[in-house]
Amino acid sequence: MDSYLIQVNGHGDHAPMLDVHLKNTGNTISAGKVKGRKPRWAVRASEMSKKTFNPVRAIVDSMKVEPNPKKAMISLSLGDPTVFGNLPTNDEVTRAVKEVLDSGQYNGYAPSVGYQSCREAVAAYYNCPEAPLKAQDVILTSGCSQAIELALAVLANPGQNILVPRPGFSLYKTLALSMGIEVKLYNLLPEKAWEIDLEHLESLVDEKTACLIVNNPSNPCGSVFSRNHLQEILAVASRQCVPILADEIYGDMVFADCKYEPIATLSTNVPILSCGGLAKRWLVPGWRMGWILIHDRRDIFGNEIRDGLLRLSQRILGPCTIVQGALERILHRTPPEFYHNTLSILKSNADLCYAALSAIPGLQPVRPTGAMYLMVEIEMEHFPEFENDVEFTERLISEQSVFCLPATCFEYPNFFRVVITVPEEMILEACSRIQEFCEMHYQGAEGAQDLECDK
Repeated sequence: MDSYLIQVNGHGDHAPMLDVHLKNTGNTISAGKVKGRKPRWAVRASEMSKKTFNPVRAIVDSMKVEPNPKKAMISLSLGDPTVFGNLPTNDEVTRAVKEVLDSGQYNGYAPSVGYQSCREAVAAYYNCPEAPLKAQDVILTSGCSQAIELALAVLANPGQNILVPRPGFSLYKTLALSMGIEVKLYNLLPEKAWEIDLEHLESLVDEKTACLIVNNPSNPCGSVFSRNHLQEILAVASRQCVPILADEIYGDMVFADCKYEPIATLSTNVPILSCGGLAKRWLVPGWRMGWILIHDRRDIFGNEIRDGLLRLSQRILGPCTIVQGALERILHRTPPEFYHNTLSILKSNADLCYAALSAIPGLQPVRPTGAMYLMVEIEMEHFPEFENDVEFTERLISEQSVFCLPATCFEYPNFFRVVITVPEEMILEACSRIQEFCEMHYQGAEGAQDLECDK
């Protein structure tokens, strides 16, 4: 039997890269041991996964607190209108899905951007002279969250930055950081019903700014921008040549004394990607049907952004085909009374909650005008035993079994957010418990000063 030695010798600082012994066995040559790489398991999470961080989950998961066992838990924290069963979707909406399911025509793959007929239905629903839309301007997505993800991914590169509202929806930061995109926070002003601090916003723009996110109506604020304020925002974007990503998932969910205007209807030159979906207005967040509306009358986006969205949409091959098939019927058969009744309930709950919390010493709620939330300021100087809003809301759980999200989750300390989709009796009970809690812990100026001196 013959033996052969193949060796690549290292020199200098380099170890030998290959040392193979081959044995001649007649018809075959077998390899001996390979030096230079010792096989071992080394499976690690990706850098993208490590950079993905949800501040709401991080804060909530760190709140190691048990509710008061003597009181039933009331959660005012989750932005899901279906939780308590008091806000069901309309029968026409469920009937549309049943008809599609029974037809058996929507069980296969759809184009990644959605069926053409379904894109036409969305375009027709939102089309208006001030912001015309065609099917080619619509990308269907798996919920509004994916719409935001695709819009960010097509507009921004790693190393660039985006402008995000504070307080604001935490998903913007979660998505951006996972993509290597820097987040710059611009301030909203509670004393001006959460309007944008335009001077602060414009001061953040630099040569690496990829887009401006505008959330209207707002989560977590429950605010709705006026026509004049939207025009002021557009003026900043126009001066700085920054495109807008408009998160309008709560579009048209405004109270009777307020008017919602899509920002694209007021833009003459600023290109806009508007993100929306069925989740909130139609009360079906679990159905995961969203869309991007491309508004680009000056052809600033051009084909490049459209082609980019097409390529990005191919990563998951589009949203649920059953819901796509029902879209036209959902959009055009849902009766106006359904929207009106939903908003009447939300407005009534908002008024009840605002009135009750306004009467509590140490709390300053900001009156909402739309969406499903209101924000409440905690005058921390009157609650000196608590370090911050997280401690305040933790103790509210442990003593009163009422769970509100601390606004640190939205980059806005010393506030908390209340969800107003719960049944009326639960809103009233929760507000009563919050009042009891605040009366127990409230310190006037003199008492608070004494407590500080004791620390």
